[in-house]
Amino acid sequence: MSIATEPGTTDTTSPSAFRVATGAVVVTTASVLPVFLTGALSVQLSRDLAFDPSGLGLVVALYFGVSALCSLPVGMVVERVGSRVTSRIAVVGAAVLMAALALGARSYVALVVLLLCGAWCNVMGQLSSNLTLARSVPAHRMGLSFGVKQAAIPAATLLAGLAVPAVALTVGWRWAYGIGALLALAALFACPRTDARPAARTGSGDRATAALAVIGAASGLAAGTATALGIFLVASAVDRGIDPGLAGLMLTLGSVVGLSVRMLHGWLADMRSGGHVAVVAASLAAGAGGFGLLAVPGTPALVVGVVLAFGLGWAWPGLLQFAVVRLNPSAPAAATSIVQVGVYAGGFAGPIVFGSLATHAGFPTAWTVNAVVMLVSAALMLVGRRMLLAHTRRRAESGRRLSGS
Repeated sequence: MSIATEPGTTDTTSPSAFRVATGAVVVTTASVLPVFLTGALSVQLSRDLAFDPSGLGLVVALYFGVSALCSLPVGMVVERVGSRVTSRIAVVGAAVLMAALALGARSYVALVVLLLCGAWCNVMGQLSSNLTLARSVPAHRMGLSFGVKQAAIPAATLLAGLAVPAVALTVGWRWAYGIGALLALAALFACPRTDARPAARTGSGDRATAALAVIGAASGLAAGTATALGIFLVASAVDRGIDPGLAGLMLTLGSVVGLSVRMLHGWLADMRSGGHVAVVAASLAAGAGGFGLLAVPGTPALVVGVVLAFGLGWAWPGLLQFAVVRLNPSAPAAATSIVQVGVYAGGFAGPIVFGSLATHAGFPTAWTVNAVVMLVSAALMLVGRRMLLAHTRRRAESGRRLSGS
C-alpha cells in the first residue's frame, strides 16, 4: 500500500457531506451496538447468567480479539466489494446477532459464542463507513466527517446507557437486545445507495512502516483503556454504591460528552494543515487524569472523571483515522484496517486485564492502572509522530535530489 500526500476525493457528484456522514454514523452505531449494550447490561446479565467482572472482561476481550483477526481480510473485502453492499451486510448481521442474544443467551457460554460469531459485523461496519467517507466527502470536510462518524461509538454507549433504566430495569435485558435488533434493521435506510469512485492511486510504495507501527501500538494501549471505560463504568459505579439506574445515566452523560468532543476534534482538524497526531497525544494525556479520578471515592470525582475520560481519553479515534486516510486515500478501508488491528488488539487485552484487576484488586486499582497506561500511550504517540516527521523530511530531501539530477 502506498502513502499519498493528498487528501481524499472531491467528487462534486457525490452526496452531501452531511448525508454521507449521517449514514456513516448510523451504520457504525448499529454495528458496534451489540458489544456496548452487553457492557451496559452487565449487572443484569451477570445476575442471570452467573459471571463476575473478569467474565465480562473475557467476553469483551475475545470479541475484540476476533475483530483484530478479521480486520485485514475484511478490509480487503470492503475495498473490493464496495461500501454499498458491505454496509448493508454489517447492519443486518448486527441485527441478527442482537436478536440471537435476546432469544438464545441462556448461559454465559452461549453469550460468549454468540458475540464472537458476530464480531465481524463491527469490523465491516467501521471499514465500510471509512470507505464511504474517504471517497464521498470533499477534502475540506473530511476531518469533520470522520469526527462525526467516530461519534457513533459514544452514540452506541449512549443508547446502551439509556437502555438500562428505560428497558433492562423495567421489562428485562432481553427486550433491550430485541429493540437494538430493530434499530439495526432501521439503519438499512441510512446505508449508501451507490459506491463512490475510488481515488486515483498515487505514490510509489514508500511507506512509514516503523512510525505507523509505533502509532498503532499507542492506539492499541489507548483503545484497551477506553474499551474498559465503556464496558465497566456501570459495574464500577454500582460497586461503589450508586443506583444502577443512575449508573446507566452516568454512562449516557459520558457518551454525550464523548460524542460532542469527537465532532469538535474533526471540525478543528479541517482548520489545521497538520499536527493531528500531536493533538491525539495531548487528548490522551488529559484523558488519563479522568481515569485517575474514577479511582477516587465520591460522586463529584466520578462525574468529573467520566467527563474527562470520555471527552478526552476516548475522543481521539476519528482524528487518528482521518490522519491515516490522508496518508493513503487510494485504499482507505485497507489502510485503516491496519490501524484497527492495533485498536482491536487493545480491545482484546484491555478488558481481560481490567476485569482481572477489578475482580482481585478492586475497581479503584484497575482505574489507576488504566490512567498510567493511557499516559504511556500518549508518550508513544509522540514518538510515532517524531518518526513520521523524520520520514517526511527524508522523502522531501530525496525528492529534491532527484529533481536536481
